[in-house]
Amino acid sequence: MKDIGDKLREARENMGISISEVCTDLNVKERQVLDIEAGNMEAFKDVFYLKYFIRDYAKYLGLNKEDLVDEFNEYLFDYTSKLSLEEIKKAQKEEKKDKLENKIKSPYTIERKRGFYIPPVIIYVLIGLLIILLLFLIIISL
Repeated sequence: MKDIGDKLREARENMGISISEVCTDLNVKERQVLDIEAGNMEAFKDVFYLKYFIRDYAKYLGLNKEDLVDEFNEYLFDYTSKLSLEEIKKAQKEEKKDKLENKIKSPYTIERKRGFYIPPVIIYVLIGLLIILLLFLIIISL
């Protein structure tokens, strides 16, 4: 990944383009340009976004975008093939945990836990019996 970043940085410097010009023209943040030129793949959460950014940046600089994307794909294959199964499982658990924490919570989607449920029919019957009892007590007291 460092090689790809070096190629992009060297091409940009040879053309005399500043990082701020790249940011303006490609509509990206300065930190992203610096990270990609430094070969810092970990700064990007989405590998597909990184791939498309490399492609667009290479095209912007007049480099062969297919060659750089192929080089990135090879790097990515080598990088992912070195991951252990434990690291993959750990990442999957963290992703599931993040999804649960970032779930949209609105009054319409919140799952409410119901405690004790009394059907409305039973409530109406109890209210009716209470009214009859009150009427009975009033009649007896006259």
